[in-house]
Amino acid sequence: MTYLLPPLNALRAFEAAARHLSFKQAAHELHVTAGAISQQVRLLEERLGVQLFERRTRQVVLTSAGETYLAQVRKAFRRLAEATAELKPEGVTSLLHIGLHASFALDGLRARLAQFRRAEPQLGIRISQPAGLHELLEGKVDVVITDRVQRYPGYKCEPLENGFLIAPLGTADCPEIEALRSCLLGDAGPARSAPPRAALVVGRPSPARRPSKPFFSA
Repeated sequence: MTYLLPPLNALRAFEAAARHLSFKQAAHELHVTAGAISQQVRLLEERLGVQLFERRTRQVVLTSAGETYLAQVRKAFRRLAEATAELKPEGVTSLLHIGLHASFALDGLRARLAQFRRAEPQLGIRISQPAGLHELLEGKVDVVITDRVQRYPGYKCEPLENGFLIAPLGTADCPEIEALRSCLLGDAGPARSAPPRAALVVGRPSPARRPSKPFFSA
């Protein structure tokens, strides 16, 4: 069965804005601009064909449709979080899914990734190759490492020693990605005492559709 779902980033923007009843506060929580939240919500409204918020001078208020949708979205997020927590290996608090461009040599990263695992033993790593911007836009991976600059609204492309790291603006500065960035740049500190490390998993990402519109606007 194929599920017709709106983009996850749009749902995150809607849920945060509905919880705060403020695009500005939602933007602060997700580390994006208020304009990006507004655009995400508007794209979601266009996708659904209903108005979720009533825009007033200094605040936003949920419409009746928005209130109904919010309750279901929160239930879905809670179930996803619970299901994800159940799948995590023992001793692993979170999982970082890294996409590698088809032309990027994994062998050249193995030493740095091993260093990353020593520095962050509580963080599980999964590698998918080939994976690129399309998979990142679809939420198939959390970050992408590529050998050339790729720009897209709402996504951050940062130089590495031998490539570029691309991540959504909303998560580019989260601790897990900051730690990965530091290791890839050779700045990782000594390993911390923590539970046993999770295995490095290498596989192929699920097929992804090319989005018709950007998820975030810079």
